[in-house]
Amino acid sequence: MTARQDARPHAAAKPVRWAADAVATMREGARVRLDYSAQSLWRVDRMIEEIRREGPPYAAVESVLRGFGAYAGEVIVRQTGAEWWATGGEHWVRTPDGRLWDPVEEARRCYGGHGSLRLLCRDATASR
Repeated sequence: MTARQDARPHAAAKPVRWAADAVATMREGARVRLDYSAQSLWRVDRMIEEIRREGPPYAAVESVLRGFGAYAGEVIVRQTGAEWWATGGEHWVRTPDGRLWDPVEEARRCYGGHGSLRLLCRDATASR
């Protein structure tokens, strides 16, 4: 007997892995539990703010930000039935209403002090 696997678009492979890595890193390194809920994005926004205040160069935190953005994207996917889309190495989330969201870029904006993954999720999950 084989276990049933959910069919996910090929575009989801990398962001799903990045999100899972971020969850594991936060649990093991920072002792912060991320459960793929919209409320957990408050913690992610705070973590990005703490990292930003410490002032490391962008290159040192680029993969962490990518993981946080992918995590936020997975929150949106799970809450709305959205799908990951990819082209040219970039990954977006397409919600059922056809809108495209770039949570990885939003994580970068957060690091620059101009974004919020929590608010991105709120906007993406709001009815149009």
